[in-house]
Amino acid sequence: MADALISVLLERLASTTYEYIEGELKHVLNVKEDVEKFTATLQVIQAVLEDAEQRQVTEASVKIWLDKLKDISYQMVDVLDEWNTDILKQQVEKQEKEGDPNALVTKKKVRFTSFSRCFCFGKVSRVILRRDIALKIKDLNDKLTEIYEERKKYQFLRKELGIQQPQQPQRPQTASYVNMSEIFGREKEHNILIRKLLGDSSEEEKGFLLIPIVGMGGMGKTTLTQLAYNDDRVKSRFDMRKWVCVSDPFDEIKIAKAISGDYSPSSNELDEVLQCMSRSIQGKRFLLVLDDVWTDDPKKWEQLKVPLIQSGAEGSRILVTTRKLGVANMMRATRNVINLGELSDEYCLSIFNHMAFSDRDVHEFGDISKEIVKKCKGLPLVAKTLGSLMQNKTKMGEWKEVLNSKIWDLEKVEQEVFQPLFLSYNDLAPTIKCCLLYCATFLKDYEFKRDDLIKLWMAQDYVISKGNKEKGITGDAVFDNLVARSFFQDFEKDLDTSIITGCKMHDIVHDFVQFLTKNECLIIDHGEETTNESKVLGDKVRHLTLRYVPEGPLPHFISSYNCKNLRTLATFDSGITTIDPNLILQLKCLRTLNLSGNSIKELPEEIGELIHLRHIDLSFSYDLEKLPDALCGLYNLSTLRLLFCFKLEKLPENMGNLINLKHLYVDNCSNLESLPKGIGRLTSLQTLDVFRCGGGDIDEAFRIGDLRKLNLEGSLEIQLVADATDKSEVEKAQLWDKKLFHLSVEFERQTNSSSSVEILNALRPHPDLESLAISFHNGTTWPDWIPYLHNLRFLSVACGTQSELWPLGKLEYLERLTIEEMEGVRMVRVEFLGLEDQTSFRIRSPQILFPKLKRLTFFSLSNWEDWEGVEEWTKEDSEITIMPCLSELTIEECELLKALPDFLFETPLQTLDISSSWRLSERYQEGNGEWAKISATIPNIRIS
Repeated sequence: MADALISVLLERLASTTYEYIEGELKHVLNVKEDVEKFTATLQVIQAVLEDAEQRQVTEASVKIWLDKLKDISYQMVDVLDEWNTDILKQQVEKQEKEGDPNALVTKKKVRFTSFSRCFCFGKVSRVILRRDIALKIKDLNDKLTEIYEERKKYQFLRKELGIQQPQQPQRPQTASYVNMSEIFGREKEHNILIRKLLGDSSEEEKGFLLIPIVGMGGMGKTTLTQLAYNDDRVKSRFDMRKWVCVSDPFDEIKIAKAISGDYSPSSNELDEVLQCMSRSIQGKRFLLVLDDVWTDDPKKWEQLKVPLIQSGAEGSRILVTTRKLGVANMMRATRNVINLGELSDEYCLSIFNHMAFSDRDVHEFGDISKEIVKKCKGLPLVAKTLGSLMQNKTKMGEWKEVLNSKIWDLEKVEQEVFQPLFLSYNDLAPTIKCCLLYCATFLKDYEFKRDDLIKLWMAQDYVISKGNKEKGITGDAVFDNLVARSFFQDFEKDLDTSIITGCKMHDIVHDFVQFLTKNECLIIDHGEETTNESKVLGDKVRHLTLRYVPEGPLPHFISSYNCKNLRTLATFDSGITTIDPNLILQLKCLRTLNLSGNSIKELPEEIGELIHLRHIDLSFSYDLEKLPDALCGLYNLSTLRLLFCFKLEKLPENMGNLINLKHLYVDNCSNLESLPKGIGRLTSLQTLDVFRCGGGDIDEAFRIGDLRKLNLEGSLEIQLVADATDKSEVEKAQLWDKKLFHLSVEFERQTNSSSSVEILNALRPHPDLESLAISFHNGTTWPDWIPYLHNLRFLSVACGTQSELWPLGKLEYLERLTIEEMEGVRMVRVEFLGLEDQTSFRIRSPQILFPKLKRLTFFSLSNWEDWEGVEEWTKEDSEITIMPCLSELTIEECELLKALPDFLFETPLQTLDISSSWRLSERYQEGNGEWAKISATIPNIRIS
């Protein structure tokens, strides 16, 4: 973790913060020279960190040296933060003093915290501050110099040109031989693999085929491959079989020589070696296994791939095992990927028993064996390792000791199970290592949400900006990297975009990251405080997670354990009601505070002392009634989550001072009628999940026109209450300048139908909008800008009084359309498709109606009786094409609808779901006359 922390710190030293220090402190105690020396020393130390990080696992003295380096680095980051915070405060004060015309807050007296008072009033305070920071930098520089000198006695290998690279952990060599008697499970995957190898599944697979097997280390990829490689059917199928253990680096010359076998040349010229390889496989149907591939460099792969394809006979196969989905992507073979998941406990028990009881009676330890096997979490390598560990243990006490131990306390597990994970871990970039290790702060089986996790990484400065890129973009790259390398699993995907939005971490991977962070990340269940190792760790703990804290105050043991360097404090399944202000004052380094799901009524004013705070989560705090004014002095705060805080009636008036706030979540805060006016000053704000317009004191409230100053992106929900908003105010929002992905507009208690039409027209979003939802629109016409949303992919319209559906068939990228609760609709006419009338399709030029539509849903159209077809239209004779991509149609609670239009049966519809629509159900029920009509073309039909 030190290498990532140093990278972050060096980035900060080269950033704007350093420029401030150089400009305002360079004449104070030679601070400019101290900063430059600190930076230079850190850069030299950085060159040895790769070796130090690997050696700390087995050398305690190296770990101690690294811990000291991390402490200094953390302290320097906090010093830079202190100075940058004061710079931010000066900017806010300047706006207030000069009466910034863009400042939308009412001028009221601001209550400053004690931190603010000692740093901000008068030139004397400013000089004291500069001198204090300069002294801290000088002291840290001296300490870093000592660490720099101390490094010499460890003789670290330096990662520099001309100097030997640190030795990587040994990657085990593999061969094609396998002991069939030790194989349990994987029948399904084995059968799929055999079918692909033999080419029996389709005509397409009779040609050249690449088959990647992807899974985390220890999941059994190599074993499955060995099993297929030695199958008699496979042996007889291929003229030539070759097994090559690739590992890292990917050496195409070495691989080509291995394929050539006895015919490989002595030369290492790439062209000569590849020609020899080509001759060795010329005209042969070959099976090539490339085991343990790590590189996703397409250039290296292409050099090897081209002669293999050109020389081998039809039906040749290349089987690749890898931990990285990126390898399959690089090889363009994702369609044939076989993902290896966990084994069942039954098969893990079979592996365990085979290793533990090879010549003993299994019954004596049968019950405890089942309990130990639960530690395996479906990983065959763990079952095999634990089984071999128990081979010579004959006493029940020895078995119970293993059962009650943490898995990383078992030396054999650390050596054999964690070794493959070390290989994957060491292959990560420093930043990605930090992000992975931060996952140790969560509980096992925790469901990570992609966006939330990225924001937590950002709060720790693990994810940093690169050039003009936003931090979130870099965070997406980190998340996708960890997914591709099999560190995450059990993916939750967006139904529309297929983007991974959530995941879990395998328990063994969680054990591994906890093992690597056991001095820094700590999870404590209530009742364990008196025996937990946190007493010993004390100020080494940076991230603390509390679980099952009963109703009452935030536990004071945090203070007694001297956890003063905490950067994360999170609670789960707890009922905390109050927080002692004195305890808050001891957590000055805190960056993330997660108190979601507790019973807190209010935060103490002292929260304003935590100047490093970047992330506060109070979601699901059902009793939260107010937030302190001091919160507005947290100038580094980036994310504030207040979801489902039902009793919260207002936010602090000086929210406009949160100059770095990027993400504000207030959805389902039902008593929060309005936002403070100052929100309009937050030009860094990117996420405002819900904006309620029309409630509260209009003069003091944030109005819809104030949105124009915000740099919103992602999603926005606008709730328009009554008739409190007029067209001119809506136009001021200038939504057409906001690059939102999703916009939701909800009218509440709207009485004037003409005004809702005007407001919708004035809301005109950016033409690149991809997702739109409109609810309770009482107008009789549709927004005039919808035809110009050329990139619109998802549209939902609900609770309107219109009698006609909007003509949407010309939206060329629309993929999903949902129509709900529109009581005025009695007939869906051909205008809905984009036709002018029944005969217009005959005279118009070729066109495609709903060209990309995949899913169409009608829900609760209680008065809908007829769905008009296109008379005399046939798919073969017309130049008009209707819904050529439609795959799913759902009709629910449309009781009066009589029949489906004929053109639907000309679409590639795969799923038809009809429920609570009795007329349709009767017409198309199996056994009735119309059943044959729909079942002939639609494979999946559900009628209820």
